[in-house]
Amino acid sequence: MCCSKTVLLRPRHQKGCHECTNGSAPGIAKALKHPNTQTLIVHRYQNVYININEFKYELPEDRIAQYPLAQRDASRLLYWKQGEIEHRIFRDLPEIMRPDSVLFFNNTRVIPARMFFYTERGALIEVFVLKPVEPALVELAMRSSGPTIWECTIGGLRKWKDGEVLQRSLADGRLTLRLTLVDRATMQVRFEWDDPQVHFAEIVSRAGEMPIPPYLRRRAEATDAEVYQTVYSKKEGAVAAPTAGLHFTPEVLAELAAKGVRQEELTLHVSSGTFKPVKTENALEHDMHSEQVVLRRSNLEALALGRPVVAVGTTSMRTLESIFWFAEKLQKDPNAAFFVQKMDPYNSEARLTRQEAAQAVLDYMQRRNIEELYGETQIYIFPGYTFRMVDALITNFHQPGSTLMLLVAAFTGGGDAWKTIYQAALDNNYRFLSFGDSSFLIGI
Repeated sequence: MCCSKTVLLRPRHQKGCHECTNGSAPGIAKALKHPNTQTLIVHRYQNVYININEFKYELPEDRIAQYPLAQRDASRLLYWKQGEIEHRIFRDLPEIMRPDSVLFFNNTRVIPARMFFYTERGALIEVFVLKPVEPALVELAMRSSGPTIWECTIGGLRKWKDGEVLQRSLADGRLTLRLTLVDRATMQVRFEWDDPQVHFAEIVSRAGEMPIPPYLRRRAEATDAEVYQTVYSKKEGAVAAPTAGLHFTPEVLAELAAKGVRQEELTLHVSSGTFKPVKTENALEHDMHSEQVVLRRSNLEALALGRPVVAVGTTSMRTLESIFWFAEKLQKDPNAAFFVQKMDPYNSEARLTRQEAAQAVLDYMQRRNIEELYGETQIYIFPGYTFRMVDALITNFHQPGSTLMLLVAAFTGGGDAWKTIYQAALDNNYRFLSFGDSSFLIGI
């Protein structure tokens, strides 16, 4: 592409967030301060329309990074603060980050979730594991040494006959993996193998290949097993990488620690829903995916300090914001389950401060004498959302018209700031999507 600054983000005549039909002020569901209390009342999102087309931009194919850079921290970093943009290199991050910040990383680890089998008649079947059914908890399913059932997507499903067992020999013939279709409608598959000393995590590592993003338009390669993981990944169970973390190196992490930046690890097992396109014109009608999360006591203790919070990636962002809404649930029901639904933030009252929310969840864990808290979130963040727990976001440049694009638009103020940021990235030859460059956005 030529170096001229072609305008790829076209101005729109209509706003992406249309007014509610009840005659409220412009912008959807603005938070309204009740005149007699300090309670923040969130207007219900009824009769609201967000046109997903307003969050699309033209992304040339040659801007989609097919492979990462040889040196992770050599990627470019767009630094956005108070409407001003600086172009930096990712290894500059320790220089520009406040020393009193707390960085939250998602330490999930991508599993080789894509497997290939042949039927008795020689038809190729592709099985892509999505989420566990029995046992339902990701970490238990990965440690399972016996039969386990997973919800999958299946390529060539029609060619897989009911009752037919697909099988493959692994470990030089010492291990046999057998698959049975349990439910065709929901594509639930039973995985069985003949060695009780082997866990499911080892099965997928032997049988599968890395599930690189579909927009890369290439098969996974041997190097993807390393480069499509963060250097701090630990908890196996994701089917997509938390790509904002791919830029971090041990050297950058050490520099941040030396500066005094606290580093916290939480877990959100990224699902394939992160790539699911928004197909409805009204973005609010999108079927938002749900993902499992794991919190640790130290996460809540760090939040309770009241220091600036930086989310590494949208997955960390969604996890941190879900903490707030779970804490609000606990105010009504001290025994509430940790499950944040898609529209909970827009249909609930927000009474707590950040520190109060963190303390409420910490107290919940202390009452149960647990070090880790397992939950699930379906939280949907789009313009109009008020951020409760996060002050800054490190994130890559996302697909046009995606739920992640809505999140970035919301975090940068809900107006056209995201267009300015993305136009600057396009004009300055940034690389886009999972293996592309990064941005450091300070919330407003």
